[in-house]
Amino acid sequence: MKYLIILGDGMADEPMASLGNKTCLQAANITNMDKIAALGCNGLFDTIPVGYAPGSEIANLTVLGYDVEKVFEGRGSLEAASMGITIELGEMAMRCNLICIEDKKIKNHSAGHISNEEASELIFFLEMELGNDIISFYPGVSYRHLIKMKGGNKLLKCTPPHDFPGTPYADVMIQPETPEAQTTADFLNDLTLRSQVLLENHPVNLKRAAAGKDKANSIWLWSPGYKPEMKTLLETYNLKSGAVISAVDLIKGIGVYAGLKVIEVEGATGLYDTNYEGKAQAAIDAFRENEFVYLHIEASDEAGHEGNVELKIKTIEYLDARVVKPIFDEVSTWKEPVTIAILPDHPTPCVYKTHTNTPIPFIIYNSEKTADNVMVYDEFAAEKGSYGLLKGAEFMNILFGLS
Repeated sequence: MKYLIILGDGMADEPMASLGNKTCLQAANITNMDKIAALGCNGLFDTIPVGYAPGSEIANLTVLGYDVEKVFEGRGSLEAASMGITIELGEMAMRCNLICIEDKKIKNHSAGHISNEEASELIFFLEMELGNDIISFYPGVSYRHLIKMKGGNKLLKCTPPHDFPGTPYADVMIQPETPEAQTTADFLNDLTLRSQVLLENHPVNLKRAAAGKDKANSIWLWSPGYKPEMKTLLETYNLKSGAVISAVDLIKGIGVYAGLKVIEVEGATGLYDTNYEGKAQAAIDAFRENEFVYLHIEASDEAGHEGNVELKIKTIEYLDARVVKPIFDEVSTWKEPVTIAILPDHPTPCVYKTHTNTPIPFIIYNSEKTADNVMVYDEFAAEKGSYGLLKGAEFMNILFGLS
């Protein structure tokens, strides 16, 4: 048996009046996912454990069967693994967004989806100006970057910038959770304020402003942690081999710690213009060679953060026609039995422009098992599925036939 997970990040949503009280999944033309729902078994999955914010790092770890309370050490430490950055004893990693601030408010979390080239120039500039023996800056993809700090205390209350668009940035800066973390919080907040002075009139930002684009005029630091201790999926589920395909450092980093081979796809952006066909072909090739493949598509999440209903529907339809269809058409010709799961990690409702912790709909298709009575794929049809509501490692245990 071979196992494939196709994850459409943030794909689930809430019913909207503009769509006739339908969700984006219900409004989209997804004949291929509907077909697989009818051939498989369905259910809902609570991917966010009690006490955790509904971030992609928490949700994807849960999807992969990890006990978040035991393994989670912050988003930065996971992304560091993808970037080939080693976190040593006594070091702390944090996500470093490039964001746009306007009128002292967070305009967006992505600096208008700044390009890799522009962002790298800014991050290298900040490393030259602010980097020292304590702090280092590392460029990532688009707005997603990393800092590493020696001697930092991770007991900090940090705000993901995508959760509070339109909020005065001063109201949501880092707060210590304990008195011992005050020095770290003060240091990092000062770093953010210094970055604003340095970035405001940098040539990259002056050029972006002249072109009518948002400036990347501040860093935003969040999700601190040390190096995580995680068993690989190969160890946990007795797999021979596995691979991960994503445009996002977070998912690739989780894959590294999970013991999965990271497969890069040319033209994979994490946005609606990503190379869908390239990802589909990479998944097919990887599925031939590996027992388990985790295919992650980011685009619908970004559309949700923008509150762009039309774009979110389009990204879901792209996933259906340009990824799900070619993969399913191919594996349907194989003699070897396959299991394919389709799901988001969390909802990213367009009305809220951020993640929520509502349980997500999922399909598990097993070529050797009988289907349930669900005929379409969406948030409400899945409620009637034979799997009911899953939590924790139940999804992966069912996927691998362990329960």
